[in-house]
Amino acid sequence: MNVDHNQPHTNSHTLQTLTTAPISSSISNLSSSDRDFKFYTNFNEFKLPVNEISKESQFMLQSIGASIAKDSAFPVDVDEAYDWVVDVNDDVLERFDISADEFRKVRMDEEEVVVREGANSAMEDDGFTLVCRNKKKNGGRNYDSSEKVVIDSETSVKVTMKDKKTIGPKSKVPFHIPTIRRPQDEYTIMVNNSNMPFEHVWLERSGDGQRVIHPLEKLSVLDFVDKEPGNVVPVKPPPLESTPFRLVEDVKSLKELAAKLRSAHEFAVDLEHNQYRSFQGLTCLMQISTRTEDFVVDTLKLRVHVGPYLREVFKDPAKRKVMHGADRDVVWLQRDFGIYICNLFDTGQASKVLKLERNSLEYLLRHFCEITANKEYQNADWRVRPLPDEMLRYAREDTHYLMYIYDLMRIDLFALSKKSESSDDSLLEVYEHSYDVCMQLYEKELLTENSYLHIYGLQGAGFNAQQLAIVSGLCEWRDIVARSVDESTGYILPNKAVLEIAKQMPVTTIKLLRLVKSKHPFVERNLDSVLEIIKHSIQNAAAFEEAAQQLSEGNASTATAVLV
Repeated sequence: MNVDHNQPHTNSHTLQTLTTAPISSSISNLSSSDRDFKFYTNFNEFKLPVNEISKESQFMLQSIGASIAKDSAFPVDVDEAYDWVVDVNDDVLERFDISADEFRKVRMDEEEVVVREGANSAMEDDGFTLVCRNKKKNGGRNYDSSEKVVIDSETSVKVTMKDKKTIGPKSKVPFHIPTIRRPQDEYTIMVNNSNMPFEHVWLERSGDGQRVIHPLEKLSVLDFVDKEPGNVVPVKPPPLESTPFRLVEDVKSLKELAAKLRSAHEFAVDLEHNQYRSFQGLTCLMQISTRTEDFVVDTLKLRVHVGPYLREVFKDPAKRKVMHGADRDVVWLQRDFGIYICNLFDTGQASKVLKLERNSLEYLLRHFCEITANKEYQNADWRVRPLPDEMLRYAREDTHYLMYIYDLMRIDLFALSKKSESSDDSLLEVYEHSYDVCMQLYEKELLTENSYLHIYGLQGAGFNAQQLAIVSGLCEWRDIVARSVDESTGYILPNKAVLEIAKQMPVTTIKLLRLVKSKHPFVERNLDSVLEIIKHSIQNAAAFEEAAQQLSEGNASTATAVLV
């Protein structure tokens, strides 16, 4: 047998080098031969640090795996371990890419709207853009020659404004700014999101206690119809810039507003609302205009005070309230402030009776006032504070011209009635429709066993019983979470995501994470619960067979009846 007599001496020298050199260089000096590795493991000087490294490496890998997927333990088998590391590595890189995309989106959203006070005075009608700190080595952004730069002296926020002659299409105003602190937390707004009907505590109840009585029930529509519509003289409002304006942000100012409204016999009203970051929605602003003044009430800061100070003036049948498309505003006032309106003239209803080309307020402003409204902020995030000047201007425009439009519409309605040889038919019709709008009562959205059947996109999805069961389970889960944390179900888990999860039916954490793509934090915080819901739904899908069959035939109403 051939024996290499120099091997012990060579191995001894190599071992000494391995145990005294840094670990990185020691590993590189190792031969790739398994025989060498097994030989060195006979010596504690080599075996002990290698075992320690192995334990630390395995612990780190298990920690990484647990952060990605709690049910994905590091395998013992070497071949499986290699595949596991590759999969986890791919997943980490994918999540990083998704997070980077999300960060870029948030940064772009922040750049599209300015939420700082102070730069407002320098803003022009064309809007504004927040410029975040630039990372260029030269220390700043190269501004276009068509832009002006204004620096807020208090916040050092740079604001760029395009020159009116060179400006292109305006940036889209985001409907959701994720960096805004929630008003529920900022102003301690308390709501009842229980899965129980809304209680109209400010209304009287019938003798048997079975229903509530709206104050309008004691009044007739005829009480509100103009007695002499032919004598209406339109009062054109002064320009917005020369009209007294007050932003009502404290109780003292709200009390003064209430006093002015008590002395007025008519005023215009509008609301700005946010539905995305609360379960039932939040009224963010109330705009009120008299014939001579404009007011914007911060209904987030003054939420608990609005009802006590303004409830009676809105209910007073002697005071005319003019609103446009008030269907939703009416129920929002009931829900948030216990305010119920009597004596409403809805210009949206009047536009329908007059058969105008369009019924939007934007059209009425152009048609009657020759005003081109800036509707850029129609779906803006009205929770933002402080309110930029452009948003305040938009809010004022919604009511500033409304009393004048109301005058002109009454004249046109009276003329229309004369043509039809009826003294007040058209006007009466508008007041009847407006009466019906006021008679609506707010109803809280309630979860039922077939609520999931009504989510958008389900009917054409072609789901089987298992997928339908998952949709039902996820809808119930998101509803419970949304009520408890006061977020919309769409924020917790949008319908599109519900349908995609149901379609893919993921039963592992990694697969579920790949579907949600770091866009739905409440799902990521409750991965185990969501996965359990999916698995349980699949196991109990038999109860959804008939509903799935009905949906596949395009009959949603029958599917609902099946489950009742």
